Amino acid sequence: MRRFAHLLDRLLVTPSRNGKLALLSEYFRTAPDPDRGYGLAALAGTLTLKSVKPALIRELVAERMDPILFQWSYDYVGDLAETVSLVWKPEGEPGDPGLGETIEAMNALGRTEVRGFVRAMLDRLETSPRFAFIKLVTGGLRIGVSGRLARQALADAFGRGVDDLEAVWHGVSPPYGDLFAWLEGRTAELTIESPAVFRSPMLATPVGEGDLEKLDPADFAAEWKWDGIRIQLVKSGATCRLYSRSGDDISAAFPEVLADDTFEGVIDGELLIGGTARSNAATRTFSDLQQRLNRKTVTRKLIDEFPAFIRAYDLLDEGGVDRRDLPFGERRQRLEDVVSRLPHDRFDLSPLVSFTGWDELDRLRSTPPDPVIEGVMMKRWDSPYQAGRAKGPWFKWKRNPYNVDAVLLYAQRGHGKRSGYYSDFTFGLWRDGEAGPELVPVGKAYFGFTDAELEVLDRFVRENTVERFGPVRSVRAEPGFGFVVELAFEGIQRSTRHRSGVALRFPRIARLRADKLPADADRLAVLEAMLPP
Repeated sequence: MRRFAHLLDRLLVTPSRNGKLALLSEYFRTAPDPDRGYGLAALAGTLTLKSVKPALIRELVAERMDPILFQWSYDYVGDLAETVSLVWKPEGEPGDPGLGETIEAMNALGRTEVRGFVRAMLDRLETSPRFAFIKLVTGGLRIGVSGRLARQALADAFGRGVDDLEAVWHGVSPPYGDLFAWLEGRTAELTIESPAVFRSPMLATPVGEGDLEKLDPADFAAEWKWDGIRIQLVKSGATCRLYSRSGDDISAAFPEVLADDTFEGVIDGELLIGGTARSNAATRTFSDLQQRLNRKTVTRKLIDEFPAFIRAYDLLDEGGVDRRDLPFGERRQRLEDVVSRLPHDRFDLSPLVSFTGWDELDRLRSTPPDPVIEGVMMKRWDSPYQAGRAKGPWFKWKRNPYNVDAVLLYAQRGHGKRSGYYSDFTFGLWRDGEAGPELVPVGKAYFGFTDAELEVLDRFVRENTVERFGPVRSVRAEPGFGFVVELAFEGIQRSTRHRSGVALRFPRIARLRADKLPADADRLAVLEAMLPP
């Protein structure tokens, strides 16, 4: 555990992507089996581990220290695993069990054995491994490493292309002994457990200043950029899988969109909620899609209330024949034929946008026909399907973001390297209440600001807290005193779950408005006017 814990410690304080890649690659090259395989699974989100509720950890701490003192400590630190790892008073001799040994022992426990095992591990481990252990067993391992980054680091560690690794990734399982043997050249071939593997997606680059001047509109097709999640549907023989853009298997959450036996191949598309164009039903917002995401199982009621479907963009494989080298125009024709034979309530084709020049496309982008459209995608007719984000073949041109001036209402400490700062903020706008103008929460934001701006926000929260609700701080917010920021967001929809009646899509802090008083901030009516009809 000590070696894995050391890796986590360094990842938490390493902000750069290249720095994280170097740390991960070194670990994958030098850590022993099966520890590195289980470490890879933990970082990539493929680890199956018997979980422990945070309440159990708190109960165990209460056996060793005063609960009120612990609550004060937790309130100051802001992270359960970090607090417990620091305040725990171990009994007995310390040790250093391996990561693989720990995970295999956890998964072999009976229900009544978990409490004693966790207590013994907290006693046995040093501070840093204790932190790593708690993060693992409570499912709170968030250290700024995505599954894609972990796979990139693994490929880098052994001089392989990440596309080669992606081609086999979903055919292997933890602790990845066969995978490491193949990567290190100890075996010439790798046996794949499942043929329905993920292909690295082709990504678009944002349209930059002056880009359009260099491009001929006649060379490009355009289609709408829908506000769902990018997916890849893979069918090989009797096996069918649905993958997210990052290569995570999300099949269990969306069983109704797994293709029937008439299709075999790979479709690249967008997962959406509502009805397909062929069923003449409306496409619903991303907030509806969120009701289905990150679930291991779904009920029939949930499927009926939030029916999912695939809007197809591209065809990567057809009947076991790789089509990625074909030009987009030919892949599109083949895709039209494939989609025409798929169930009309679960599949439709992303429509092409007719345009003759960039000015016309700009107008269409700014005023799309559906509120679930984020902008347009532009694809060269002659472009093959290339993994990664090569500038030139594909571009994305999103709608301009919405903006409002909002007032800071609540703050909460962040996690990881932000655990010492108030970095998760709730903002509000004015509306008329029974006693006069009142602020109503409209959204939360925890990114968009610089480190220097975070220092400013954190200091304001500490100096102007008026109430405490557990880890949440309510700050002073009056017409003549408070903190105003400019919020940018990508979309807005009605919501019965929020007191304001609206929900914002991807809110972020665009800039701090020290020049404005809260009385100058926007009213809720400004947001309501942005709602789609």
